[in-house]
Amino acid sequence: MIESQNIEWKESWKEKYLNWICGFANEQGGKLYIGINNKGEVVGVPNIKKLLEDIPNMIRSAIGIVVEVNHFVRADKDYLEINVLPHPFPVSCKGKYYLRSGSTLQTLSGNSLDEFMLRKQGITWDNVPVPYVSADDLSDDAVKSFVKMAIKKGRLDPSIAGETKKELIERLHLVKNGYLTNAAILLFHKDPERFVFGSYIKIGFFESDAEIIYQDEIHGPILEQVDKAISLIYFKYLKAKISYEGIQRLERYPFPKEAIREALLNAISHKLYTSGTPIQISIYDDKLYIANDGKLPDNWTVEDLMGKHKSKPYNPSIAHVFYLAGFIESWGRGIEKICVACEKDGIHKPKYTIHPEDIMICFSAPEDRIIRSGKRVVTDRVTDRVTDRVTDTLPNKLTDKPGIYNTSNENFILSERILREIEKNNKVSMQQLAHTMLVSKKTINRHIQLMKKEGKIERIGNPKNGYWLIK
Repeated sequence: MIESQNIEWKESWKEKYLNWICGFANEQGGKLYIGINNKGEVVGVPNIKKLLEDIPNMIRSAIGIVVEVNHFVRADKDYLEINVLPHPFPVSCKGKYYLRSGSTLQTLSGNSLDEFMLRKQGITWDNVPVPYVSADDLSDDAVKSFVKMAIKKGRLDPSIAGETKKELIERLHLVKNGYLTNAAILLFHKDPERFVFGSYIKIGFFESDAEIIYQDEIHGPILEQVDKAISLIYFKYLKAKISYEGIQRLERYPFPKEAIREALLNAISHKLYTSGTPIQISIYDDKLYIANDGKLPDNWTVEDLMGKHKSKPYNPSIAHVFYLAGFIESWGRGIEKICVACEKDGIHKPKYTIHPEDIMICFSAPEDRIIRSGKRVVTDRVTDRVTDRVTDTLPNKLTDKPGIYNTSNENFILSERILREIEKNNKVSMQQLAHTMLVSKKTINRHIQLMKKEGKIERIGNPKNGYWLIK
């Protein structure tokens, strides 16, 4: 017998151990042994008969539950076993709530207490109703985008295209007692942060753990955040090694896009949104971390997470909409898909770090794919697509003077990105370029005209059926 999640040893009885009993009752139950030291050796307890009477009475008075208190003898020494069963309702000790987490005891308050109370009642946070908001407040673009994806994936009937936003939200079970739920707000509202603080993605490039070089924030409906974040990561933050097969240009990034996208989807589906902390993506030359406030299911370990397991999302309503949109599967295959994508791309499986209130996944790049950045000079600007609220700090490639930003710098960076898109698809439209780069169509048009004037590109044929030629 060893100490664990459900077993605790104490040399003597103290009244403060009532808190531990409360924590056991609020989780999976457990056994508290009195008269055993931290080495697992029986040291015995005096006044055993008195304790057998006093302890059950104290527990009943302070916590309001009944437990088994058993008397055992080993090597002529008496010790007690307090056997606590898990309780289906919230249990408090003198007005305070405690939870056993791993081998530690947590005092619940604020958002953690709210989450605990909901869970004990069989209610998930993302299904809680929100007053003072209606279907009319939801983003038309986000709703239309979801409908298009769900129909294309074959997971919703094409007839839903004619439904109103209110009808669609009700069909998705995102309404409770006449109110929109937290999931509806996060998925489709134009500005979910009005209701759920920290519901955005933060991305930063680090030269070292202590030195961030530039950063971005992705705001808006979480249904749209993933693709925006992935586009930003692979256009701005990661460098690809270039090779050629004949005349075909090949780009190989340090991490496979499929794995990063799946990891980000997992983070959004399992995030503990009451924490108020955004999902954080930290990028280095050789590593990429995705961290979010979240928890593993009860009694799960990293081994359980990495092995075969059933789907158990922390936010099932959000996960259901992601499934209908074709973002995720409903079989708990997210981790498996990440590992398969990494193996196929020739990199190691990611490593998970699990804490009581947060989860972090780390991807490491193979040495032959690392491009060292060297010292970077940066300056700030904000994209003109204000509705997306994407703040962007870009490296200044045309000057070695810190703090200098000029039009030529912006032209250079956007020109490079536009050329890369045209190389991939010479029939790409300005609207598609604007969507991919998270800027307005007006900005793309301005830069296209400048690039044509500089002789970098030429339009062959008419605007609708023609194509781009890189000169």
